[in-house]
Amino acid sequence: MNDMTRDRPQVWLSLPPEDIEGLPDAFDYVHWDGTGDFPADPADAAFYVVPYMKGPVAGALPLPHMRRVRVVQTLSAGVDHIAPHLDQLPPGVSLCNARGVHEASTAELALALTLASLRGIPRFVRGQDEERWHSGFYPALADREVLIVGYGSIGAAVEERLIPFECTVVRVARGARSAPRGPVRALSELPELLPSADVVVLTTPLTEQTRGLAGAEFLARMKDGALLVNVARGPVVDTKALLAETESGRLTAALDVTDPEPLPAGHPLWHAPGVLISPHVGGSTSAFLPRAKRLVREQLTRFAAGQPLENVVATS
Repeated sequence: MNDMTRDRPQVWLSLPPEDIEGLPDAFDYVHWDGTGDFPADPADAAFYVVPYMKGPVAGALPLPHMRRVRVVQTLSAGVDHIAPHLDQLPPGVSLCNARGVHEASTAELALALTLASLRGIPRFVRGQDEERWHSGFYPALADREVLIVGYGSIGAAVEERLIPFECTVVRVARGARSAPRGPVRALSELPELLPSADVVVLTTPLTEQTRGLAGAEFLARMKDGALLVNVARGPVVDTKALLAETESGRLTAALDVTDPEPLPAGHPLWHAPGVLISPHVGGSTSAFLPRAKRLVREQLTRFAAGQPLENVVATS
């Protein structure tokens, strides 16, 4: 580890500090991307930006040693990989998520998966490989009812991209409330909402309340021929129950996330009829870096000025 003086608070960045313009001068910056030895003593860190896309283990490695940390900032929308470790931190540490970073990319993919599944794109790609012409009628998104489960910032971004497609959007969140585009229904109302939805898009965070949310009962209430789109987290869906519905041909699915993940070779989901799989790439696009850098810069500017932070989702 580097021998550094600690005249100023230390910030651990998972992005190279020289690549982020406008960082406040109030801190000493060290760079750790989740691989290799720690760049400094974690006990000196005051602010920690968790490495992105390094799996569920790497980002938590320095946490037990961070006895002076005040802020843990993820670059992911979900914090399910960090939240279980909050009890290892000193009291009063703020855990912040990356709200504002992934909405555009994840909403794009949710729309792409929906359209690809409905319009038969996987069949066309396979047909091109086989030089086969699969003509015929295919479902459109127009005139369909889309149920968005988990109507936070990503869910709202999905709705914005659905508006030009002439479909009806129903919004569901943990509790009922109003939103600029219309009312948001409560999760408790799902049993009466699912039977009329043609497409169900999952954008909810993974919590103890949402783990297995789309289980056998949830899926059974979906109408025949409906499409389930999951851009949330794999364990929000009961994989065994989903396989039963897709293998019967009653439901189809488009999944950016799976349980288990990565999906191992030989898993039945790979070849389940009507299932389209992308490898958890909802947020990892060219849109990520500029938004992540902006978030880190703004959060550190607030921290340096003693101002309240954005996106605080939990406190140790």
